Amino acid sequence: MTAEQRLRAARSFWLDEQAGDDQLQAVLLIAKQRKFRPKSVVALDVERKAKHLATLPTLPDLLAARALVAHHLADQRAMMAAFLDAFGVAHEDGLIQDQAPKPEVAKVQEAAALIGERYPAEDVSLYLNTLLCQDPQTWVALGDVPQRQDPVAGVV
Repeated sequence: MTAEQRLRAARSFWLDEQAGDDQLQAVLLIAKQRKFRPKSVVALDVERKAKHLATLPTLPDLLAARALVAHHLADQRAMMAAFLDAFGVAHEDGLIQDQAPKPEVAKVQEAAALIGERYPAEDVSLYLNTLLCQDPQTWVALGDVPQRQDPVAGVV
């Protein structure tokens, strides 16, 4: 993730009204890493909490996953919807409505190529990698799409 993506994901995380338990865990982690009192972290505004969270060297997997989901729901719905539309998965504003899709490799590649043309490469890469990490069985077809590659380093 780029520094800007980390900051956007952290900001979305702190603004997510359903992330209360995870936010508490993040407060404790920031307090421990930065040698603050938890009360001091709680008192920070969203932007300062986001900066602290975004610059931590590592995050527990559950916190990172929550931040990624919050980021995509807050900032990337149009891209999510375009991807799902491209291979005919029922959704509401980018959220899959029914059971997880069983996408065909060719359709996934077409959908990835479509959003790759319309959206910034680093955002497409992050979204596709997030899907694959969250549900590797469903999204196994994403394993070989070039849009998953890190646009800067050329690696996943």
